[in-house]
Amino acid sequence: MLDHRKILIRPDATLLEAMKVNTASGLQLALVADEDGRLLGTITDGDIRRAILKGRPLEDSVAASMNTAPVFGRVGESPNVLRDRLNTKTLRVIPLLNKDGSIAGVETIENLLTPPVIDNRVVIMAGGLGTRLHPLTENCPKPLLKVGDKPILETILDNFMAYGFRNFTLSVNYKSDMVMDHFGDGSQLGCSIEYLCEDKRMGTAGALSLFNERPDKPFFVMNGDLLTTINFKHFLDFHERTGAEATMGVCEHAYQIPYGVVRVDENRIVDLEEKPTNTYYINAGVYMLSPSALDAIPENEFFDMPQLFRRLMDAGRETTAYPVRGLWIDIGQHEDLERAHVTIQSINSCNRQ
Repeated sequence: MLDHRKILIRPDATLLEAMKVNTASGLQLALVADEDGRLLGTITDGDIRRAILKGRPLEDSVAASMNTAPVFGRVGESPNVLRDRLNTKTLRVIPLLNKDGSIAGVETIENLLTPPVIDNRVVIMAGGLGTRLHPLTENCPKPLLKVGDKPILETILDNFMAYGFRNFTLSVNYKSDMVMDHFGDGSQLGCSIEYLCEDKRMGTAGALSLFNERPDKPFFVMNGDLLTTINFKHFLDFHERTGAEATMGVCEHAYQIPYGVVRVDENRIVDLEEKPTNTYYINAGVYMLSPSALDAIPENEFFDMPQLFRRLMDAGRETTAYPVRGLWIDIGQHEDLERAHVTIQSINSCNRQ
C-alpha cells in the first residue's frame, strides 16, 4: 500500500491544481477528500480533459468534474481481489478505505502483480480426515475439495502468494499421495513446496517436530480448510513488532442467549437483561511462530496448537493474539462448504461488475 497524501486534494481545489498533482505523482490520479479524510471522489487526467472540452476554465473547482462513484478497495482485502477489480475496470490505481470511509492509502496494479518476495515459510496442515464432510472426503482429501473452480488448498496458496510468500510446507497424512501428486514441488504455481509426511496423526503442532531443518525466521502455520481474507503481511508485521514467540489469529464470535438473564445476589434480584449477546474471541486456525517456539513441541507425539500455546504461557513466554477481520470460513461441515461456494461466486461476480 502506497502513501496517498501526495495525491490528496480538497473539493475546492482547481482543475489546474489537480493537473499538477497528477503530473507530479506520475499516477495521473488525485483523490478528493473532505476535511476528515473521507473519499469524495477521484479526478484523473481524462476527467480534466473532458472538463476542458466542455469549456470549464482551469480555475474551476474539481467538485463539478470529479468521479463521485470511484472504484475503491477496503483495507485488508486480498491483493487478488484488488487486482481483479482493477483489471475488470482497466484501471491502474485503486484507493483503499478504512471502515469509516477515510482513505488509508492507494495500491497500483504494478505492485499487485509483482509483490516483493517474502521468504518466511508457510506451513499448511493438510492431513486431516475430513470425517464431517463424508461422503465427499471418502475418495478425496478435504484440501482438494473444490471451492469455486479450484481446490481449497490451492486458494489458500494463491492468497499467500498474493502477498509475496513463496516457500510452503504441506503437512500431509490422509490420502497424502493425492495431495502430493496434485501440487508436486509447486513450480507449476510459481512457488516452492516441501512436505512433512505424518505416518500417524500428530495434531496441528506435533507435525512441526518432523522438520528436517527448522525455519530460521518466524513462520506461519495454518489449517488447510480455511477460506479467509486475512492480510498475511500485516499478520507477519504484527508478530515481529510484538516480539512474541507465538501469535494466534482470533475472530470475534457473538452468541445471543435466547432467554432473559436474571442476576441474583443470594435471593435478591440485582439485574435483568433480556436475551443478552456475549462476544468472545475464538481460535481462527492461523498462527505465526518464532523458531524458538519449536523447542516446546515434543518429538513424535500428538500435540495440538492450543497445547503449544498453553505450554508457552505456563513457561511465561510471550504469546499474542492477532484480530482477524473480514472473511473467515472454517470449512468443516457441508453447510460451511456450501457457504464458501456462494461466497467465492459472489466475490467473483462483484469483481466482474
